[in-house]
Amino acid sequence: MTEISEDKSAKGSSIKVPPELENDDFSRYMADRMSQLEERNHLLREQNHKIEAEKRYAESQKLKFERELRQLKSELERLKTSPLIVGTVMDVLENGKLIVRSSTGPQFVVGLSKFIRESELEAGIQVAMNQQTLAVIGVLPASRSHLIRGVEVIESPEVEYSQIGGLDDQIRELREAVELPLTKPEAFEKIGIDPPNGVLLYGPPGTGKTMLAKAVAHHTSTNFLRVVGSELVQKYIGEGSRMVRELFKLAKDKSPSIIFIDELDSIAAKRYDGATAGDREVQRTLMQLLAEMDGFNPRGDVRLLAATNRLDILDAAMLRPGRFDRFIEVPMPNESARMNILKIHTRNMALSQDIDFVKLAKITEGSSGSELKAIATEAGMFAIRNSEECVTNAHLHSAVAKVLTHKERSVNVSETMFV
Repeated sequence: MTEISEDKSAKGSSIKVPPELENDDFSRYMADRMSQLEERNHLLREQNHKIEAEKRYAESQKLKFERELRQLKSELERLKTSPLIVGTVMDVLENGKLIVRSSTGPQFVVGLSKFIRESELEAGIQVAMNQQTLAVIGVLPASRSHLIRGVEVIESPEVEYSQIGGLDDQIRELREAVELPLTKPEAFEKIGIDPPNGVLLYGPPGTGKTMLAKAVAHHTSTNFLRVVGSELVQKYIGEGSRMVRELFKLAKDKSPSIIFIDELDSIAAKRYDGATAGDREVQRTLMQLLAEMDGFNPRGDVRLLAATNRLDILDAAMLRPGRFDRFIEVPMPNESARMNILKIHTRNMALSQDIDFVKLAKITEGSSGSELKAIATEAGMFAIRNSEECVTNAHLHSAVAKVLTHKERSVNVSETMFV
């Protein structure tokens, strides 16, 4: 609210009485009365200024509320508008006519709004139609599934090839098949061969297949798209196939790119005749994946990388050359590999001088890379429990006993579960 400035000229003013009239009671009375009236007049002027300021504030508030009222009315009118029907353009006819299939199924010949150019229309795009007349009043942007929109890896994982132990040959083959076609395509043109279309990593769980994919994502400057095979299995007919098409279209739009499908066996298992409705939908998705991998349309500068624990259950069509041209086995680590893996996972730990990695590699026979990482973590937990400043050989041996004992128990439980 606007502050009221006082009229200092009027405030405190008094009527001067001539000396010859100072002894006249009536004159003094009139002078006092005039002074009172002037003070009253000054107070009324201040109140008038205050009321005018309040009036201006009320008018500004009125304008504000009227503006908000208009906005709310327009929003209410927008929300009360009739819903539009989503349709798919089947064909573009002459004279502003279209053949459109509505979301409910039937096809209609409908009119076209004059605000839409016919050059924007083509078969297959989605449009918005009026609910009563079914006239096309807008073109909808191409939509992608929310799962496909989230497959792009924005921040590359902090995993380097130096952090993967015992897989030097696998790293070399992987870089030749995935990185080299993207970084040095002229080498393949010079020799006169096409680069491998896809690479399949297979091996027991915990051997480092996903970690290899993370290292590829870290070392390549291309777009890396990562999806789990089970995410492509949807409830409704055709949804999984549509997601596969959108995945490869996204990869082609962002080429050069790499698609990594983890747990491939969840979608690419062998097909059988006696299948349920759910199995048939998975098979439809698999057939769409096969067509995108090596179908009629060229895939462009898109490399495919996949990983699985069960190579034995994959469909034969998935394993033929042209879809996966290179198969890289990621086996259980041998003794030297186990020693390297233990050194990698303990290189940032405070270790005592009595650590014998050769002996630890021998007593951990049959352990995977993930189990060796768990052993290093458990050894650190034993050191923290005992309030010690470094990890000793005894802590590592205790961790080996704990992790391997838990592994044996889980194996025994799974083997005797259905006996």
